[in-house]
Amino acid sequence: MDSLDKLLAELKAEYEEHKPQQHQLKANFIKPVNKLQAKSEFLIDNLLAEVKADFEEKDFAEKLQRQQELEQERIKQEQLQAKKLEELKKQAKDWLAKLDPLSLEGLWFEKFAEGYPSKLEAAIEYLQNSE
Repeated sequence: MDSLDKLLAELKAEYEEHKPQQHQLKANFIKPVNKLQAKSEFLIDNLLAEVKADFEEKDFAEKLQRQQELEQERIKQEQLQAKKLEELKKQAKDWLAKLDPLSLEGLWFEKFAEGYPSKLEAAIEYLQNSE
């Protein structure tokens, strides 16, 4: 029985002797894997940040382009309205020049124009509503 105890003690001592080496091997193996994983995560995070920045830049450029298009359309509409108003003014001036103030229409227009700052503005309003 002594020999068996002695053999077990030797095996235990040998196991204990090799055990720290196994842990050391595991630790040495885990450190590079963790470093690689950390570096990989860092690279992925940087790549994702670049992709996100690209999308944000494209979105901003598209939004800016839409705003510019809307502004150009607004300006175009204002120009069209101004042109239409100028045409109406010309028509109103021509109409007023041809209007006989003593005719039935002329007398009616005199009453109609009382609510406006000028006869021209009244004529413009009248012509707009009669179209």
